[in-house]
Order: sequence, then C-alpha cells, then structure tokens
Amino acid sequence: MQEPTLIWLEADDDFPPVNLAWGEDSPLPGLLAAGGSLDAARLQTAYRNGIFPWFSPGQPNLWWSPDPRMVLKTADFRLHPSLRKTVRKFIRMPGYEVRIDTQFRQVIEHCAHVPRNGQNGTWIVPSIMDAYCDLHQQGLAHSVETWVNDKLVGGLYCVALGQAVYGESMFAHATDASKVALAALVALCRHHGATQIDCQQATPHLASLGAHEQARTDFLAEAAIQQQQPAMDWTFRPVYWDSLC
Repeated sequence: MQEPTLIWLEADDDFPPVNLAWGEDSPLPGLLAAGGSLDAARLQTAYRNGIFPWFSPGQPNLWWSPDPRMVLKTADFRLHPSLRKTVRKFIRMPGYEVRIDTQFRQVIEHCAHVPRNGQNGTWIVPSIMDAYCDLHQQGLAHSVETWVNDKLVGGLYCVALGQAVYGESMFAHATDASKVALAALVALCRHHGATQIDCQQATPHLASLGAHEQARTDFLAEAAIQQQQPAMDWTFRPVYWDSLC
C-alpha cells in the first residue's frame, strides 16, 4: 500500500479540505497537513473547519482532522456514582468551587505536563501555549477550573465558537478534579443549549464518561450549526449543577 502524501503549507496557505486527511489505515490517521503559521487567527480558522494542531517539540506544525471524531454529546454525559458524590461535595462544602477564566495560562501550563494519549513529553509547546493564550484574550478560549480552599487543583481548557465547544486538555492534582471541571463544562453547556463537546480522539477515559466516535461529516454539520448560535456566558453559577444532580 502506498503511503499518503503529506500536504505542506506555507505561512498563509489555506487549509486543504478535511477529506484529504490521512485515513484510518494510514500511519497517522487524521493527519491533514504540516507547516503554516500558528497564531490566534489561524486557530480560529482551523477550529471553524474541524481542524486542530497537535505536535511535539522539534516537529513542524501538524494539523489534524480525524474521522471518526470523538464527541461528547452533553445529553449523554455519564455522572458515575463516585463522581456524583464528588460533585455534591463541591456543591455543599465551603471552599470548594468552580471558576472560569481566572487562571487560563496557569491551567494550560499544568496541562502541558500531562502526556497526551500515553505519549512521553508534552504536545503543548511554547508556540501552542502562546497562540491559545492570545485566543483566550479574544474571548474564544476558556479555562474551567476546580478550586479547593483557594488552591487550583484541576481544570481544563477549551475553544468556543458561538456554542460550538472544542475540548483540548485537562489536568488534575487531586482525585476527580479534572472530571469535576468537565462536569461543570457539561452543566454550563446544557444551560446554554450547547449540544456537544469535541474530544478529538478516542480514549477509554472519555468513553467511560459518555463520549463516542462520530462520523466527521456529522460532527462538522452539528458544529456548523452551533457556531452560528450566540456565544455562551462563560460564568459558572452553582445552580447549573441542577442539570446533572
């Protein structure tokens, strides 16, 4: 079998159509292109077209659009008994709270120390970090943070275009701290009518929480609808927990 050809981008080249991404029988399923610029504007264009960056130190910018896509439908989120108990603790215990966008860079820095899909090292290289922090300054990237007694113990960051939400990475320094942040994100999405959270690639952990693989065309169709909706108010209120508990 002939290996697919990698598409190389110059700084301002448009992304190729996502149907040109490498297929499941290729060495790197979902790989679409390499090179090109990497900044907040480029990220926004990428996400609008179902593309995201993922590469390691020393590699060029690599752009991905896997098919199938791992997606968490907010209606399908599974709040397992142990996590339900933890969430209820957050609801009633003083000093336990969820905050949004108070420490975005700190969250992404913590996430940078979490290997992706079991790989060694980090994929959140300095250029990635800077680009997402710039996107955050534009109100298009957000952190959902788990705090205990004024200490950041877990969280996640994501991209949001309208009501289309694209999850990126999570970290936890306490048991279930990242799951609490994800549960809070689901509750926020349910409150505002956001129907799905992009999880990019399949993992057993995400599947255990209700995510499943979906054909890329179906994912993109729903994302396009959600992008046209008004942006969510990225403020977390305790009443949002009611949609889960």
